[in-house]
Amino acid sequence: MALPDIQDEFDNRGIELDRVGIAGVQYPIRFDDGSSQHAGIATFDVTVTLPAERRGTHMSRMVEVIHDELQDLEPDRLPQALKVAADRLDVDMVRVRVGLPMAFLVQAPASGKQAWQVCDVEFAAQLTSDGPELAVTVGTDITSLCPCSKAISDYGAHNQRSRVRLTTFGRDEDIYPLDVASAFALIRSVGSSPVFPIIKRPDERVVTMTAHDHPAFVEDMARDLSRACRERRVAHEISVRNFESIHSHDAVASVHWAPQERVVS
Repeated sequence: MALPDIQDEFDNRGIELDRVGIAGVQYPIRFDDGSSQHAGIATFDVTVTLPAERRGTHMSRMVEVIHDELQDLEPDRLPQALKVAADRLDVDMVRVRVGLPMAFLVQAPASGKQAWQVCDVEFAAQLTSDGPELAVTVGTDITSLCPCSKAISDYGAHNQRSRVRLTTFGRDEDIYPLDVASAFALIRSVGSSPVFPIIKRPDERVVTMTAHDHPAFVEDMARDLSRACRERRVAHEISVRNFESIHSHDAVASVHWAPQERVVS
């Protein structure tokens, strides 16, 4: 006996819904972008724009899309996955957000000790009438030492951990302009010093003196990272937050940039 499909009923209220779907779906994935490979549990959101005449969408099909098309996550294949999702859900606009931690092996500067440094990564892909778009966000920590504190003090200067988030934007044929490993490395190259998961006493000496020799305001870090992305002609958005060590507030800076010939939503 055929069961009724209530979601496909006609809706006469005449109201289109911007986003309808599922959120917080945890699912195992394998990630491969050609530069690095990771495996783990990712968190998925899948939403569509629901036409005014449609009462609902088929959310079980969204889980099927995750299982069939996104379990092996390759950024270059995301446009194809979005088109499959749009066909299965019978919509024109579909959005997929994937969040997962990734780890990269880093080496302490003096002892050479290696350990995994974890960063937060998010892929936000959407298929619109203008084609596929992808925003990739990488967030990780670095060290910053205050230039003003160094300049006015007889010795020493206050320093702190800084959280940097870099979002790069791609579309159409250039859907993935900067891979995650490169974004992670770029973030660690700005500021006063990278942070390390293992620091022995010789490493601490090197990191402390490196930070002292490379003071950086929150503004400096945002500008230096933006310049590195602009040199690569990569559309981007950057946010930097200093967890200040001597102030009762944090310091923040942000910037957004896109090449003139490229419009990024």
